[in-house]
Amino acid sequence: MKNLSAQSSSENFQNALSLPLNDGRSVPQLGFGTWQIPDDQATRCVKDALDAGFRSIDTAAIYKNEKGVGEGIRNSGIPREDIFIATKLWNDDQGYDTTLQAFDESMKKLQLDYVDLYLIHWPVPRAKKFLDTWRAFIKLQQDDRIRSIGVSNFQSAHLQLLIDETGVTPVMNQIELHPQFQQDDLRAFHARHKIVTESWSPLGQGKILKNKTVLALAQKHKKTPAQVIIRWHIDNGLVVIPKSSTLSRIAENFDVFDFTLDAADMKEMAALDSRNGRIGPDPDDFN
Repeated sequence: MKNLSAQSSSENFQNALSLPLNDGRSVPQLGFGTWQIPDDQATRCVKDALDAGFRSIDTAAIYKNEKGVGEGIRNSGIPREDIFIATKLWNDDQGYDTTLQAFDESMKKLQLDYVDLYLIHWPVPRAKKFLDTWRAFIKLQQDDRIRSIGVSNFQSAHLQLLIDETGVTPVMNQIELHPQFQQDDLRAFHARHKIVTESWSPLGQGKILKNKTVLALAQKHKKTPAQVIIRWHIDNGLVVIPKSSTLSRIAENFDVFDFTLDAADMKEMAALDSRNGRIGPDPDDFN
């Protein structure tokens, strides 16, 4: 198996922008999310996304579409080393040995030799297993089966415990983040520890697309509301993974590199933040 500790010389994801990870690698800022895309549609959708220009694909064991995602990647004809692929460990599989087994199962479905990023999907704090899970992640990375390791939905205290107990800082924390739930405090913790912030539900599950501020900025920039929000994530230095199963919207979601939001635009968007903006579960309570 190839040595994954070295960055591939052909590692050109073709995205207009990428962000450095704290392990020396990089991640495209714009990726394709596959949550709620059924396995029998994932092959087509992933190939469509890669055809549109995406070079980063996000899936998870719980999405039950890893097989279709893997097929879409192979059908694209794009060299494996030019695609950044992330998947996630589900809560029921946390623990050292069960993590190793679950990773093997994901790899069989994806039919890959390695993934670029593996994430703990949720901390599940009551189970008290995420430390052992993280140690298994470190082992998998040492065995050159994963390039980078990170987490999803972790709070600052969870992240600090991982760092203190293992000395290994996650490269990324994928969290719910959209204009109505901007998570400034957690993002500040990430910045201090050089952890990249990745946004899930970046469009607020569509709830903000008709917001008057977003609509006004869309008109100003001659873009769609979704494109304005995706650009807001990028201009905030976030990784963003919009999902769609419609070809036209997949292409539209990638067409965000010909404009930027100015300081006044960003100030207007910042004002949309709300303490009550969370849509998904609270990580401290989700078990």
